Amino acid sequence: MMRDVPASYESRPIAIVGAGAAGLAAAIHAGGNGVPVVVLEATSDGGRKILISGGGRCNVLPQALEPARFVSEGPAHVVRHLLRSWPLDEQHRFFEDEVGVTLALEAESRKYFPASNRARDVRDGLVALARRRGVTFRVEARVTGLTPGVDGGWVVALDGGHVIDARAVVMATGGCSVPQTGSDGGGLDLLRGLGLRAHTLYAALTPLTATPAVHAGLSGVSLPVTLRVAGTKASASGGFLFTHRGYSGPAVLDVSHHAVRAAAAGRSQPILAQWSAADDAAWHTALQGGDGLVVSRLRAALPERLAQQLVAETGLDADQRIATLRREHRLALVERLCRYPLPWTGDEGFRKAEVTGGGVALEEIDPRTMECRRHPGLFLCGELLDAFGPIGGHNFAWAWATGRLAGRGTLRDR
Repeated sequence: MMRDVPASYESRPIAIVGAGAAGLAAAIHAGGNGVPVVVLEATSDGGRKILISGGGRCNVLPQALEPARFVSEGPAHVVRHLLRSWPLDEQHRFFEDEVGVTLALEAESRKYFPASNRARDVRDGLVALARRRGVTFRVEARVTGLTPGVDGGWVVALDGGHVIDARAVVMATGGCSVPQTGSDGGGLDLLRGLGLRAHTLYAALTPLTATPAVHAGLSGVSLPVTLRVAGTKASASGGFLFTHRGYSGPAVLDVSHHAVRAAAAGRSQPILAQWSAADDAAWHTALQGGDGLVVSRLRAALPERLAQQLVAETGLDADQRIATLRREHRLALVERLCRYPLPWTGDEGFRKAEVTGGGVALEEIDPRTMECRRHPGLFLCGELLDAFGPIGGHNFAWAWATGRLAGRGTLRDR
């Protein structure tokens, strides 16, 4: 066993485990305060989810926070407190004034991207700011053990037999989503080993699949839709994409956890699609009176291939005219247009999930500091906690805010 730093309290560093969004935020806000800070990152660089987010552009922040849309088994007021602990306007100024990344609002998606449209500018800017604040980085440093020190602090064991005596540890190791970025759930295993209560993990914000792929012929078709989860108040509006395996797009991702959790419980969960902004009354009006083809009337509001599919599924011929459309066929077609049961059978899992559902129970941490209630000197932040938000920058806002609280929390005694 090789100890990497002297064991005297004053020389002990704050150890940040994980160099993703939450870990970098924690390092930045712990750094520059006269205490050594070291970031331990299992991959060769860190911040890989930042690099792939937003299609390589990085959706840094949402235009507006929606705490009510966050999913957690924990108290809703704790989720609200954590999200509001660092107001969005202050985060915006932080990125522009301190990280040095100019943000630009994309009005259609209601989220902020770097004006350069390069996610690497965000990741590299955060790392550079941490270094300016005296933070050191150790890459390819996998943490294999976490033990309370006999005289306070924590003993952090690394691959290869190295040991770090730390005055405090911030766990920011993420969950299991997109495992090729380094998210393997190992940090959660360490925390469970310390007796922390964690809710069952599941893939969230993940595409849904259909077997057989009944809509494979619509692959590539996209449109804005509203999806409603039957039997609940849950709904999502936004982009929808037919894929060769099933369904994706922001609206699908935002309701996917209902399907994932239902499947895990062995039950079905109907998800109903409204394919356009028009409601029942509007479609009944559009499909009565006048002449012309039914499919042509649908094409005025829907992509052509989808219009043809809905007409065919209703049992109508492609040359069916509005003037001769029977009432029962009109009712059936309007039902498909406004409450189409999406025939999902599975999901893409963690491989394509944007975030991990479940994780360490929020009751395990002090929401003022992110310190573990049962283990002083241990702080938790980011995706390994039991909370996630909708698509569009909300989960980065969670990571930045909880990482900041954890970093500042490590300095509470100074």
